[in-house]
Amino acid sequence: MGNSKKYLEITLLFVIDIISIILTFGIAFLFRKIALPKIYPSQLIPLTPDNISFSVWIVLVWIFFFYYEKLYTKRFSFWDEMKALWKVAFLSTVGALVIVSVGKLSHIASRSLIMLTGVASLFILPLVRINLQKLLRNFGLFKRRVIIVGAGHLGRLSLKALRREANFGYEVIGFIDDDTTAERIIDGIKVHRGINYLERYIRKCKISDIFLTTPESGRDKIQELINRVQFMVERVLFVPDLQSIPVIGTEIHHFFNEQIFSLEIKNNLKKSYNLFVKRMFDILAGCTLLVIFSLPMMILALVIILESPGSAFFTQQRIGRAGKYFRVFKFRTMYKDAEGRLKELLARDEDAQKDWKTYRKLRNDPRVTRIGSFLRKTSLDELPQLFNVLKGEMSLVGPRPVTQEEISLYYRRMQELCLSVPPGITGLWQVSGRNNTNYNFRVALDTWYVRNWSLWLDIVILLKTVRIVLEGEGAY
Repeated sequence: MGNSKKYLEITLLFVIDIISIILTFGIAFLFRKIALPKIYPSQLIPLTPDNISFSVWIVLVWIFFFYYEKLYTKRFSFWDEMKALWKVAFLSTVGALVIVSVGKLSHIASRSLIMLTGVASLFILPLVRINLQKLLRNFGLFKRRVIIVGAGHLGRLSLKALRREANFGYEVIGFIDDDTTAERIIDGIKVHRGINYLERYIRKCKISDIFLTTPESGRDKIQELINRVQFMVERVLFVPDLQSIPVIGTEIHHFFNEQIFSLEIKNNLKKSYNLFVKRMFDILAGCTLLVIFSLPMMILALVIILESPGSAFFTQQRIGRAGKYFRVFKFRTMYKDAEGRLKELLARDEDAQKDWKTYRKLRNDPRVTRIGSFLRKTSLDELPQLFNVLKGEMSLVGPRPVTQEEISLYYRRMQELCLSVPPGITGLWQVSGRNNTNYNFRVALDTWYVRNWSLWLDIVILLKTVRIVLEGEGAY
């Protein structure tokens, strides 16, 4: 990438951020002026030149934290950029409040306005910044031309990952692989021969980044390849064949004299502090959701009873943390004689048998009531599990709450991992295709979640769950 284009992109990001901050401040100011006085009596600070000067200082505080979080020098995935922007919002709000308090500027600065700006920025910053970057990528900006060295399994996965994460702006120009048996075209991308001619490809195609996906080549070959091209491109990204190890929170430690490094792999859910944070998040978010959905839950319970006689709720024994049994709460979605209907259907329908064996669920399930079908499609049948969360039997996010029959299908190590934390109302498998994923893949996703837990991962899964429920993606 030319320096002029790089500087243009940084300048555009800077302008986008200034616009976002001003827009956020304006929305917060209008809310502070119009709505807030109606909620509680408050004397607004008049708009004076001093107020305007202070507003400039607030903008500078925000820009500092944008730079501090490397939002002008680093590319992020969608959710990592969301995390960085929310962190900027928090740090900037706290920083501005500290300046007001230490500088004794409360006579010219409204603390409520600063806090409202922080809250509004949680929505405005990602909406403006990420979408404008997406728009500018259509004009060729914020893109990086990439070559993937290696057209094997890791190379294919890398292509799939880069296409899925469009926020990085990676444009794969081609593969390079010396394997003569490899395909010449992979998902529309040409496979070139001759890794020895890599430098020529870099110059000819104006490559900015290289993904090295040939760990099987051996240490000497990889080291020689990196040394050859490191100073011809902006960055070389080495993809090791370590798909099963935890990655979130993993840190690199350097030993300069020995010229080696180590990966520090943390067990986040082994720390009592993290378990406490997860539990507090469950309680606060669970109580909030229960207040919001209390009236809809009462209405749904009434509709269930009116359509099909019986209790509005259904309970089933599941296995929780440390192998302890508990009763999971759900809205009833089936007729009373559901088990008999299931046995009858499986006895006569081979397609239903295959569906049940693969997914443990059925399409067009005759056992399900009309309101039950709606509840399942929208996942509203799981709302009563908020009571399980408050009781400490479940978490908002976690592995699936499984039955004794299901847990017997897990390998022993997978059992230990999945039962080391409370099961969740939602989880990684629900936001990764839901019922379109096979059972073994669901188990793999649950174990990956346990290995890689972080509070931000829980927040991301909850946000993705909202989107998927609204779209009805993969539900039946």
